[in-house]
Amino acid sequence: MIFRRRFSDVVHRQLELFERDNADLLRRCDEALRAYDRAERDEAEEAYGDYHDLVDEATGELVELRDNYSSVLDEDTAEAYEHEFNRAVIKRFRRFSLEL
Repeated sequence: MIFRRRFSDVVHRQLELFERDNADLLRRCDEALRAYDRAERDEAEEAYGDYHDLVDEATGELVELRDNYSSVLDEDTAEAYEHEFNRAVIKRFRRFSLEL
């Protein structure tokens, strides 16, 4: 028997929306990571900082999306939703999950 998670549909739709609405930000994150990977030693720290700033921005967007939805739920339901949202982000957008 396969067990469905309680919020799987809503979380899936939210992450689809995040990906669509933030396509440019996600592209810039990919580009910044490639720039860091190619950077010479003396440029690597700055390149990583640029990448990290973009990751922070994307993570902030995810946190805002999660917190806006959970704010309309009761405390126990919000906790379950947040857990499921965070778990889905780890699976789909691992690089943005560290600050959740």
